[in-house]
Amino acid sequence: MFGPMKRRDVIVGLGAAAAWPLAARAQQTAMPIFGFLNLASADQSRVALFREGLSESGFVEGQNVAVEYRWAEGRYDRLSELTADLIRRGVAVIAATGAAAARTAKAATTSTPIVFHIGADPVSIGLVASLNRPGGNLTGVYNLSVELGPKRLELLRELAPAATVIGHLFNPDNAAASEQRSGEVRNAARPLGLQIHDLHANSEGDFAVAFESLKRLRAGGLLIAGDLFFAGRSEQLAALSARYSVPAVSEYRQFAIAGGLASYGSSYNASYRQLGVYAGRMLKGEKPGDLPVQQSTKVEMLINLKTAKALGIAVPLPLLGRADEVIE
Repeated sequence: MFGPMKRRDVIVGLGAAAAWPLAARAQQTAMPIFGFLNLASADQSRVALFREGLSESGFVEGQNVAVEYRWAEGRYDRLSELTADLIRRGVAVIAATGAAAARTAKAATTSTPIVFHIGADPVSIGLVASLNRPGGNLTGVYNLSVELGPKRLELLRELAPAATVIGHLFNPDNAAASEQRSGEVRNAARPLGLQIHDLHANSEGDFAVAFESLKRLRAGGLLIAGDLFFAGRSEQLAALSARYSVPAVSEYRQFAIAGGLASYGSSYNASYRQLGVYAGRMLKGEKPGDLPVQQSTKVEMLINLKTAKALGIAVPLPLLGRADEVIE
């Protein structure tokens, strides 16, 4: 049997029990908060890569750092609101994915460190002073995207050599990058004798209109520009490509996996981990202006052989040999 307990012991015990959750909450509140601002739709695979990078810097979400996730679902008009919310919450660092998100974050704060993940040259779009010495409160990872537009056109030409009219789908909300992408593709198309028709989409309702335009133009192929709005809607775009029997090439691997003909773009595995690594280093006090922008040059090609067969396309063997992944 238990011995008699003094009233004072009971009071002390109850006091300790009451104080424990308060201490736990205080400890949780004391964690640095990291803001994750992403223009795209929620993507847990990329979140997992980001967490891997954080852990390399010694931070584990929920243990010694908290993360506030904000997904714009491809809506550029939401970025200012989401950024302002993160700043109000007192985040220690902001990770901004997409050039528009990075520009919005930069315009919102000059004191909060920002680490970006973008597909455009950060110097040319005014985010940093130079790649080696960014200066200010920004640095990050720069993936090849705009530069690969001509390569995607060459890939489409190999897959659909009879095509002379090509549609180019891009998002008008991403004006600066879209203009640059359009110029790169047109310059590459000219010596090939290809006609490029620009198609705009900044809502899912625009997709059907764009594909009807392809049908009216009798286009032999479609290039889908790199844009996080399109990345989050790869399944819809792949389904429409199949319905309209249009050979289409995207930047994003999700498109080929979802049933699109092919994808050619940067590998995001290493770059999203680096995003987490840099975020951790900033949480430890390193200044973003002193951390050189990392350029990821690894690219990958996926070809969906099942889709090619459905479209009546015989993929050249040398092209299959160059593919990083073939979906059958």
